[in-house]
Amino acid sequence: MPKRIISTALVVAAMAMMGTPDQLAAQQGGQGRPPAAVTVVTLEPQTTTLTSTLPGRVAASAMAEVRPQVSGIITQKFFKEGSSVAEGDALYQIDPASYDATLAQADASVAQAQAQLNAALKSAARVDELQSRNVASAQAKDDADAARASAEANLQAAQAQRAAAQIEKDRTTIHARLSGVIGLSQTSQGALVTASQALPLAVIRNIDPVYVNVTQSAADLLDWRRGQATAQLENFDPTVTLTLADGSTFDQTGSLTAAEPSVDEQTGVVVLRMEFANPDKLLLPGMYVQVELPTRTLNDVFLVPQEAVTRDQRGEAIVLVVDKDNVVHSKVVNVLTDQGADWIVDAGLQAGDRVIVAGLQKTAAGATVAPEERARAEAPVGDMTSAAAD
Repeated sequence: MPKRIISTALVVAAMAMMGTPDQLAAQQGGQGRPPAAVTVVTLEPQTTTLTSTLPGRVAASAMAEVRPQVSGIITQKFFKEGSSVAEGDALYQIDPASYDATLAQADASVAQAQAQLNAALKSAARVDELQSRNVASAQAKDDADAARASAEANLQAAQAQRAAAQIEKDRTTIHARLSGVIGLSQTSQGALVTASQALPLAVIRNIDPVYVNVTQSAADLLDWRRGQATAQLENFDPTVTLTLADGSTFDQTGSLTAAEPSVDEQTGVVVLRMEFANPDKLLLPGMYVQVELPTRTLNDVFLVPQEAVTRDQRGEAIVLVVDKDNVVHSKVVNVLTDQGADWIVDAGLQAGDRVIVAGLQKTAAGATVAPEERARAEAPVGDMTSAAAD
């Protein structure tokens, strides 16, 4: 008999003695090998809120540019740059000499008009007395009344001019019109400033609270509004969180306050405005941030650890579930999106299912395992073996 035929026969005989792979596994199980130890997480349906991450910029909730309303030379600066100022605080002093002179002239005009009115009042009183004795004519009374009215009008005009001069004088001291943090001074002592000049002397910003202006596409905005319309309000979480440029989470939560009622024709986005308390002045205008905006609420979904989900050759999401007899079963699930270290699954699972999150490589569907429950707080961070959901 040729050697090749003899070798083939020996291989066939050896395989027959060993048995099939399933028979081999049964023999090994019968030899007392313990079931593979796996870690499981028991799932329950819950309500969760989907969020959308939107880029944005911090803006002051109020801003006032300090400009002079009268012209003159700056003689004093009363504030420290970068400090907080209150509404009404004095910021700059303009040389008031010329305005003092104008006010003094207005005082003199008022005094002169007052003297003329006093004289007119006395003259009118005498004419009234003479007319009561039929000594003065009606024409004389009319002239006296007209002179008195003219003197009263002249006094009012002089008083108005004095009030205007007083206003100009008061404006030589430039006051804060807003409470907030004042920035760098753009002028110095001895500089000439003019009324309503283009360059502000300084800028005051209220940065507690602050606004965060974010952009959202029109399509996402439509989806968000539909989600709000269909969401159960008692289950919807309106909290808006903020992520800073260094990746940390801002310790204050905010809320959506306004939306621009138009879409940018070139970019197709809408500007949304959020408001955040900023007691520590950590957020500054112009700072780049990211906002986590709630979009919709999902009911009766499962949060499956990402390490529990794998993909088969067809790209379907698969989880291994341990039943009450500790037998492993494979289930196809529908993954909606991710949330932190979990996948949000809305189909394919039932309440109480125990999914395997560790030890997947040691078992397969149909095998018997020794499951051990893992607390959710112990979930590993960054050790994911599953593929991302599309």
